[in-house]
Amino acid sequence: MAIWDDECDVLVVGSGGGALTGAYTASREGLSVLVVEATDKFGGTTAYSGGGLWFPGNAVLKRAGDQDTPEEAKTYYRAVVGDRTPRELQDAFLDNGARLVDYLESDDDFEFIVYPWPDYFGSAPGASATGRHIMPMPIPPERIGSLRDQLRPPVGVERAGEPLPELLIGGQALIGRLLLALSKKDSVRLRRGSVCDELLTSDGAVIGAVVEEGGERRRIRARRGVLIASGGFERNQEMRTEHGVPGAARDTMGPAENLGKAIRAGIDVGAGTDLMSEAWWSPGITHPDGTSTFSLWFTGGIFVDGAGERFVNESWPYDRIGRAVLDRLGEGRMALPFWMIYDDREGERPPVRSTSVPMGETGDYVDAGLWFSAGTLAELAEKIGVPADNLERTVARFNGFAAAGADEDFHRGDEPYDRSFAEGGSPLVPIEKGPFHAAAFGLSDLGTKGGLRTDARARVLNTSGEVIPGLYAAGNSMAAVSGTTYPGGGNPIGACMVFSHLAALDMLAR
Repeated sequence: MAIWDDECDVLVVGSGGGALTGAYTASREGLSVLVVEATDKFGGTTAYSGGGLWFPGNAVLKRAGDQDTPEEAKTYYRAVVGDRTPRELQDAFLDNGARLVDYLESDDDFEFIVYPWPDYFGSAPGASATGRHIMPMPIPPERIGSLRDQLRPPVGVERAGEPLPELLIGGQALIGRLLLALSKKDSVRLRRGSVCDELLTSDGAVIGAVVEEGGERRRIRARRGVLIASGGFERNQEMRTEHGVPGAARDTMGPAENLGKAIRAGIDVGAGTDLMSEAWWSPGITHPDGTSTFSLWFTGGIFVDGAGERFVNESWPYDRIGRAVLDRLGEGRMALPFWMIYDDREGERPPVRSTSVPMGETGDYVDAGLWFSAGTLAELAEKIGVPADNLERTVARFNGFAAAGADEDFHRGDEPYDRSFAEGGSPLVPIEKGPFHAAAFGLSDLGTKGGLRTDARARVLNTSGEVIPGLYAAGNSMAAVSGTTYPGGGNPIGACMVFSHLAALDMLAR
């Protein structure tokens, strides 16, 4: 007879939005749940995020007058994702998001608001100009009490020493509300500092896991199943290199402990994988410490490569810009860093309103050779090592587009998202007021998106495509349902929550 150190119906590995949704569903339906979190804080990457959820046709949107239809949403999703992932997996996500919102809203601890955020491929059929995006209602920290001490703080607090905000918003609010709801369930236990790196099997089925707590390895029996929702492997440079993930571990926005140990544990028991070279990409402003962090909301400027030429619509969604950078790198036409070129209308600091990690003092970036200024574009080109005639020609051409109100090269401003940070107006801001400036950018990511292959019930499949009984995956531990694309804001967390919810419901029926 096996000797167990602990037992539960459902073992949840991780504590982000998806993991805690799975734990909440399982406990609400009467199962005993143990959540194991590797770090000393709950929340995972979700706690850093804006907390957006991409759930077409949900009740929150409908109450606000949204006229979207399931057919339109599917048309859009199919057009963007294509056949890179199984149709049944896509349908499971699209058909269950609104149902999950209904399920959560039946509990007073959950409340959501509409946050208009255009779909990321605005020219695709079925795209929504206002988006299919909701967010958790902000919540006062007092409402969750001492749980806030266990909640991973925003990235600006954790990495840059900013003070804790007075209100929990975005991902902070989502994790806070989930922790609050779980605190009222007697059937749930949450443990921090508990690393899962081994799964236990019997006759081909997963029956539990080994977790390490304080140097002691403990065998946990999971009678209904194990849900791996512990994030990706973005912080594991060795694993990134093994699977050909571009970029560097230091430039990811995932927590430092996202090392992919639970994903490896799944692989060790025969799980199949997919999309292992993929991530959720972003341009990243480069800081004096050498890191490049997720950046968006550009109110001016253009990006140029090593030839001093534009290569992308600078107002595209971050993942699309990141992929354009990767394409350029792959063609050998660019090396990092690439440069944002802008004029002095907003001063020396780059016209970037969101950098995840707040920008420090201007002098520090100048001293690090990351920001340059010059009286002419030719002088600026010399400082950043690009051909002066190319840069002058690039800026002149862009200024012509700005005057005409149409970007003939990259169509900046043609889609709703392009205009979302320009108050609906044109994002084409001419570069004409000297002195001129350049800021270095690198490639960042929001986490890897390759992981264990699953079916539409979040059951992990082996390398032959057969279900591994008792093993489930969701979020960045699961091969992303959206394949190689990022359809809209809130897609990663939304999918993580849906498949964790479906996993718990499947375990209930086992």
